[in-house]
Amino acid sequence: MWSQGAAIRPIPAYAVIDARTLGEIESRLAGEEEDTTLDHAFDRFERTQPHLAERVSLVLARPLDETALALGYFLSISIWLAFERRFGERLRTALIEEVEAVEIALRLEEELRAERAHDPASVEDVIAKEQPDAVAFIHEHVDAALDVQTGEPPDVEDVDLVYRTALVVLLALSHAVSGEPGATETREILA
Repeated sequence: MWSQGAAIRPIPAYAVIDARTLGEIESRLAGEEEDTTLDHAFDRFERTQPHLAERVSLVLARPLDETALALGYFLSISIWLAFERRFGERLRTALIEEVEAVEIALRLEEELRAERAHDPASVEDVIAKEQPDAVAFIHEHVDAALDVQTGEPPDVEDVDLVYRTALVVLLALSHAVSGEPGATETREILA
């Protein structure tokens, strides 16, 4: 079974987000005036991660259905807040080239997986091996959004676009975390 990512770079162990941190962020957002908190957090997100925030804003500016729009806003801010809380000063600004590299790697990984249809591992499986709690958090909220029983059913394509954007945010931030002070970083060398 081919479960290792070929195009997606491995995430360093020191950059993995845990379920506790994600749960704290979710509780914090649910316990306060969510709209006000999200607006304030998105302003800070734009200041501290301008290139990543621009990518998210381009997606959220599309004519998305309301469920997908709310989901995209919530997931991008929740993931970023979790990284900010967990890593603080070790979280640096993701450069535009790094965000673009993540988008390209995600697209390439999808293409490689499509060419090898016999392999049951999906792109999401590869990312979940690297960031299991964060991917579970994203899936939980995507599933909840798709299960909404009131009003119009959410547009599945819009939700999928938001889901993919959340994966870009997760991967870009994962690679924007610097190692522990004094720790030796190992880099994968491709021959």
